[in-house]
Order: sequence, then C-alpha cells, then structure tokens
Amino acid sequence: MTYTLRKAVTSEAKPLVGLYSESGNGKTRSALLIAKGFCGDMSKVAMVETESGRGEAYADDSVVGGYGVLSIREDFSPKSYGAAITAAEKAGVQCLIVDSASHEWEAATGVLGMAAKNQEDGKKGPLVWQRPKMDHSREFMLRLTQTPIPLVIVCMRAKYPMEESVVNGKKDWRRSTELSPKQSEDILYEMFIHGWIDKEHRFHGTKYTLDVLRTIFKDGEPITVETGKRLAHWALKTAAQQAADAAMLSAAPYSAEQTPAAAAAPKSAAPAAQPQSSHPPSTGDAPDAAAPTDDELAKSITTLINGGDYDLAADLARGLKDETRRAKAMEYIGKQRGKVATR
Repeated sequence: MTYTLRKAVTSEAKPLVGLYSESGNGKTRSALLIAKGFCGDMSKVAMVETESGRGEAYADDSVVGGYGVLSIREDFSPKSYGAAITAAEKAGVQCLIVDSASHEWEAATGVLGMAAKNQEDGKKGPLVWQRPKMDHSREFMLRLTQTPIPLVIVCMRAKYPMEESVVNGKKDWRRSTELSPKQSEDILYEMFIHGWIDKEHRFHGTKYTLDVLRTIFKDGEPITVETGKRLAHWALKTAAQQAADAAMLSAAPYSAEQTPAAAAAPKSAAPAAQPQSSHPPSTGDAPDAAAPTDDELAKSITTLINGGDYDLAADLARGLKDETRRAKAMEYIGKQRGKVATR
C-alpha cells in the first residue's frame, strides 16, 4: 500500500458523540433530538436498537418520529453490531444511533460473555480475552470510527462504580461520585464529544475535542433539536470550506485555454512531430520548464489560503492568465484575509 501526504482538513473530523446516563434520564430521546436537528428528515436516521423495543417508543413522536430501526436481539457480539453498522451504511443514512452500546460489552453474548465462555471451555491466561478484545476492536470500535455515515451517536448505560478508599488508615469500599459508562474503559477516548445526562435531562460534557463544541453541546442544559442544528452547521461549514475555496478559484466561467473564441474555432490537425536533435540547445542552457496552467495555480492558491498564507496566495493569483479568474481570486483572497483580521 502506498500513502500520500496531504494537508489536514477539519472536514475529515466527523462527529462521534457519546451519551451515557442511568436508566430513565433521556439518552434515547436526546440522541433523537440531535439527529432531528442534524438531518431534519428523520427517514435519514437509523437506530441500532438493543433495548427490547424500548428504542422504538418514540416511533410516532411528533418531533422525532419516523426513524428506521435495526433490531439486535440475542446475539450482541461485536460482529453483530458491525453487521448492523454495515446495513445502515448500505441504506445511505445520514445519522446512526447505537442504543445501546452497553450490550456489546456486558451482555451474555457480548465481550464479557465471550470471555466467560472461553474460561468455561478451559482457555487460560491471555487466550481468555484475546478473541473477545480483538473482535471488539475490529468489528465494533473500528467500524464506529471509520464509517462514512456523517454522524454517529453512541448511547450507553451508566453506573456509579464502587471504588476503594482509605478512611482513618483503613481500606474501605464506597460508591464513586463519578458516573461511568457500561462499556470498555477506553471507549470514551474514541468519542469526538461525550457527556452524561442527569435526571433533569441536562447534558454535562466530559470531553470536547474542540472548544467550539462547547457552544454546540452546552454544559448544564438539556439537549434539544437546536443542538443538532448547531452541530450540522459546524459540520457543513468545515466540509464546505474546502469546496468553497476550490470552487471560487477553479469554477470560473471558462479557463484561459477554453475561451469562447477558442471553443468555437475549428480544431486543426495536430502538427507533425519534429525530429529530435541529439545536440543540446545552442545557448548551452536547459530548456525552461512549462509554465503552470491556471488550474494548477488554482490548486496551489487554495492550499495557501487554507494555510493562511494570503500574501503568497495573492502573488500566485496575479499569475493567472484568465483575467476574470484572476479578479475573482484576488477578491476572494481579500475577503478571507478580512475575516481573519476581524476575528
């Protein structure tokens, strides 16, 4: 396999949202509200539903009803979840809700159950966990992080785990004050944003990959349709920025090589090939390399704009042969420079 180095773009950072709470605090409806705001059309939303039908309680809801469901019963293995994700991808959904991911880990046929079965079968040491953890990483986590679905929301059950403490020199066990999702310890590391929901249905963020996400998922406030709309605006803005830069520079009415006059002129036969001389040019210098085309310049200008190098971008833009294209490029560079100056 070969690799190509490219400039990092924000649009590649797709939102993977983690929501966890105790039972009855509103994980499912909160996820559906995000999906509603993000997609608008709930027919573009799918739910991997593992809660014995409870995920379909909002099927006829006036706000969030109309979503599709992929039901998982009995087999909660990582491969089963992976197959459901694949089915959602083939259906072309724009948002996938996994409700709940906890079954993949703690159900009888989930990762913990697979490990227990290995022990029953006489396996010992690393062999007990080898296959369950490999399946969890490959068939579940990797599928979540690499899916082309624009938005994935992972709902998880949660608990206050018991933790060991020392009181007056003596070891004791007490209930933790921090809520913990019922899943693998490292699942939250993979989330773009995650948080827990309290009994009043308020969201409490525990990870924001970018500070701008704090203005989208507002700490201490309930999740609403507006939350999803703000997330969609952010996602579309980041994805569209690259396209906007390229379109402004490359989507001119015509390129220098395709003027209306050139397009209307009859095409003549290609000139006969000239014999190659075995001698170097008479000047003794190597021939000049071909000048870059307007399209090639446009790509370089776009890269410089994305990197914030407006001076060099303007220098290259002055070299565009097409006057209309040159004027639009200079105007666009000026606008982008102005946006940075006013921030």
